[in-house]
Amino acid sequence: MRTLICTLLFTLCAAQASAGDREQLQQKLDAFLAGAAGDADVHQRFWADDLIYTSSSGKRFGKEVIMQGLEAAKGQPVTASYRAEEVDIRLFDDIAVVAFKLVGEDRSSGEPETSHYFNTGTFVKRDGEWRAVAWQATKIPAEDN
Repeated sequence: MRTLICTLLFTLCAAQASAGDREQLQQKLDAFLAGAAGDADVHQRFWADDLIYTSSSGKRFGKEVIMQGLEAAKGQPVTASYRAEEVDIRLFDDIAVVAFKLVGEDRSSGEPETSHYFNTGTFVKRDGEWRAVAWQATKIPAEDN
């Protein structure tokens, strides 16, 4: 009986921890996308220092390149916004895979131009903080949106 109670308590605690981690990751993703178009602090907190990022154009780089790009764009008007749809968060202890459909809207030409990407991020929880260590972005062809 004691073993059964311990097992039930462990299962309940693990389920609550998983729900909390999912909520943290969803909030982290939402906050990131809300500030992704130019807020260097948002990027600093989102990406791990040892990030491997593969862009939709097939280029691979790390956090340093992202941060340099933000620094170079500093002071320019923000004309893009982003949101996540169809978010799927899968937890594996202190590792998580977050897959979603990214919807980007660019208003730099005056008329909104919408693009769609499949994004998959791998997060590691270090010192209680989730950080993206790997990222893959794939542009969805317009006919498949």
